[in-house]
Amino acid sequence: MENKITYEDFEKLDLRVATIIKAEDHPNADRLYVLKVSLGNEERQLVAGIRKHYTKEELIGKQIIIIVNLEPAMLRGIESQGMLLAAEDSTEKVRLLTPDEKLKEGAKVQ
Repeated sequence: MENKITYEDFEKLDLRVATIIKAEDHPNADRLYVLKVSLGNEERQLVAGIRKHYTKEELIGKQIIIIVNLEPAMLRGIESQGMLLAAEDSTEKVRLLTPDEKLKEGAKVQ
């Protein structure tokens, strides 16, 4: 496998459990949602390219894993304050990475 990173590089990522509390269509992109997530002590806005894989109703209340210490990025005119983790298989089906049981919002992924 190429592009290996060190353990110290990996340790820089701050991965947390968040709950999706709101999902809206991105006004300028057919494949994007604008999500509001709760980390317990704060809320964040994420822009995610999962619109063809999930309905808004499926997302509300779902716990996901997000990277919280990324620099904010503008995606099609909307600020994203983090990134969710998802996996894509060979059929191009995308699934969110989620805890197997409900956890406290903001829990750190070890």
